Amino acid sequence: MAKGLVLGAGGARGLAHLGFLQVLEEESVKVDYIVGCSIGAVFGALWAAGTDLYRLEQLITYQGFSKMLLDLSVSRDGLIKGEKILEAMRLLTKNLTFEELKTPLAIVATDIETGEGIVFREGSIAHAVRASISIPGVFKPYPYQGRLFVDGAVKNRLPIQVVKDMGAEKVLAVDVKKGLSTKLNTAMDVMLQALEILEEEAFSTQKEKADVLIQPEVGHIGVLQFDLAAEAIALGRTAAKSKLFEIVRNFH
Repeated sequence: MAKGLVLGAGGARGLAHLGFLQVLEEESVKVDYIVGCSIGAVFGALWAAGTDLYRLEQLITYQGFSKMLLDLSVSRDGLIKGEKILEAMRLLTKNLTFEELKTPLAIVATDIETGEGIVFREGSIAHAVRASISIPGVFKPYPYQGRLFVDGAVKNRLPIQVVKDMGAEKVLAVDVKKGLSTKLNTAMDVMLQALEILEEEAFSTQKEKADVLIQPEVGHIGVLQFDLAAEAIALGRTAAKSKLFEIVRNFH
C-alpha cells in the first residue's frame, strides 16, 4: 500500500517538521511520496534530497543563522527578497531536480495572478521551494516559468489531495498551524493572522483525508520567530513521539 507524507505551511512554526522527520528516520519510517507547502516544502525537499537532518539542526539553531538568510528588501511588495534562501536551498539540495530524487516529491505554490494552486513535480527543486514560501507581504512574490507565485498556503496549507493524486493510499500529515496567536503587536501580526483565518476553511475540509494527523503544539510561536528554532524542533519531536505507535503501525 503506497504511503504519502504531507508537510504543511506555518512559517517558523514549521521548524517543527525537522524534529518530526528526525523521529521518522530514527524509527526507519519510509514513505513513497512527499508533498510540501511553504516551510513544509523546505523540509520535504531537504528530506527527499537526503540532507543530514542532525547537521541541518546544528545549522538552523546556530545563533544568527535566520538573520543571515532573511535578506531585507526596500520593495513595497515584500519585506524579504528571498534570494539568500534560494541560494541556500540550491546548496542544501545539491541543486537537484525533481526527476533526480529517489522518492517522488511535489511542492505546492499559488499563482497570485490567476488564483490557481500550482503543483511542481519537475525542474529545479530550489526554485519550486522559493515559489512556495512566498508569504504575502513578507516575501516578495516569485516570478518563475512565466507566472508570479506566492505561498502555497494561500490556496491550501495542508495539500493532502495532492499526495493522494500522486498515488498514496495512506497519508501521514503534519499541520503546524494549530491555534491562533494571541500576540498581535504589529500590523504584520494582524495580516498574518487574517491569512491563517482564511486558510482554516480549506484546511478543515482537507484534514479528514489524513489517516494520521500530527499537530505539534507550536501555536505560541510567531510566524517569523525563527530564533525559536530549537524549541520548535523539540516540539516536533514530541508530537511525533506522542503518536509513534500509530505512525509505526500505519507507515512502517
